[in-house]
Amino acid sequence: MKKRTREDEGNGAEGSKSINMKYKNKKLKDKQKMRGLSLEAFANAKSKSNHYNPALIKKQREFYKNAKHVTKYRKSLKQQSQQSELSSAIKPYEDENKTANCSKTNRKSNKQFSLRELYEKKHEEEEKKRMEREAIIQAKKEEREKANAQRKATRQMRFKKTRSGQPVMKYRIEHLLESLQGAPRNTADTTH
Repeated sequence: MKKRTREDEGNGAEGSKSINMKYKNKKLKDKQKMRGLSLEAFANAKSKSNHYNPALIKKQREFYKNAKHVTKYRKSLKQQSQQSELSSAIKPYEDENKTANCSKTNRKSNKQFSLRELYEKKHEEEEKKRMEREAIIQAKKEEREKANAQRKATRQMRFKKTRSGQPVMKYRIEHLLESLQGAPRNTADTTH
């Protein structure tokens, strides 16, 4: 064993004190963690609801929408009142500039009218294109149905059987002849 001098003992005591303090601090923190919430923190935590509530969201959205409408309404009222005050004060001056104002309003109305016409034309073109597409789709669908019906009928005839359960060869032979006649001639020549 090592002999300890007084200097070594002093360092050891300080070292043990710091370890002891660390241990006490850790214990204190652990106790604080176990205590739980204070009454104020508990009340605040209970009062706040962090849950997703669609009804509440809908109400808030409606409230903001209504507030927006109210502010727009108030602005329009304010503008109207300002315009009426200005118009009563400037009526004589307005008579002089009446022709200039009329031309401006005519231009505005023409712009609006032309925009409306453009919109209607575009809408009509889109409607025509849609109708054409639907007509093409309908025609293809009818062709498909017709071909399927014909295929079903020929298949039924091919697999027709007599009373005794023997296949009717007439339709099968016709089918074979049709398929041979439809086949290209050069493939038939190479098989001979």
